Amino acid sequence: MYGAFLGDMIGAPYEFDRGNKSKDFPLFTEESQFTDDSVMTAAVCEALMDTFGRSDDDIKAALVASMQKWGRRYPDAGYGARFIGWIASDDPKPYNSFGNGSAMRVSSVGWLYDSIDEVRRIARLTAEVTHNHPEGIKGAEATASAIFLARTGSSKDEIKAYITAEFGYDLSRTCDEIRPAYHHDESCQRTVPEAITAFLEGTDFEDVIRTAVSLGGDCDTLTCIAGSIAEAFYGVPEELIRECRTRLSEDILEVTDRFESIIQQ
Repeated sequence: MYGAFLGDMIGAPYEFDRGNKSKDFPLFTEESQFTDDSVMTAAVCEALMDTFGRSDDDIKAALVASMQKWGRRYPDAGYGARFIGWIASDDPKPYNSFGNGSAMRVSSVGWLYDSIDEVRRIARLTAEVTHNHPEGIKGAEATASAIFLARTGSSKDEIKAYITAEFGYDLSRTCDEIRPAYHHDESCQRTVPEAITAFLEGTDFEDVIRTAVSLGGDCDTLTCIAGSIAEAFYGVPEELIRECRTRLSEDILEVTDRFESIIQQ
């Protein structure tokens, strides 16, 4: 999950179009801190690790409990208004969102399950507890699918073809074509294709991160998504992992270490 965490914290200072749409920027500053993207990534991962082999209803109940627990633990991480209400609710229900929150938190799914069908099924469950709009579900499934394909040896051309055919995203534009008119947009349909395109164009992990940030917009989330796919394809340089760990909280590190021990088995 380091790719997601790094994308989140590196993109955070440039969210809301605060960057200059360049790939030339310092990777880390004092503002490079984790946000809601990382908190919910950890929350989803913890719930899934606790419910291997359980029913869909059990998984969804665990997801709700974990996301509420982590959301209340980090109330100022930067959630959207409706999600804040969901975190606080005694009876949390999905609210038909197609926001990119469903895609930003899904990265562990692409690693924890061993078939594309299972990855898509679990990704759908992680979305449905809040983002039960078809576009919200699609964003989560597409992101998790790209991660699974990347980690199991698919080429970029194969990943692009699968995502285009299965989800209908337009991946034909280059980042240079996207960049000039792209601004802050928190929808899946205007974040996930751009994040996947940044991954497809990048030449290594760091270049994917820089390319994603250069697009602007909701770039902590966009770069979180792009980074999660890039990690599965390229791996993450050790020096970036070390820096990332210094910027994560102890509880997120505990979830991360447990996750790493599972996927390395």
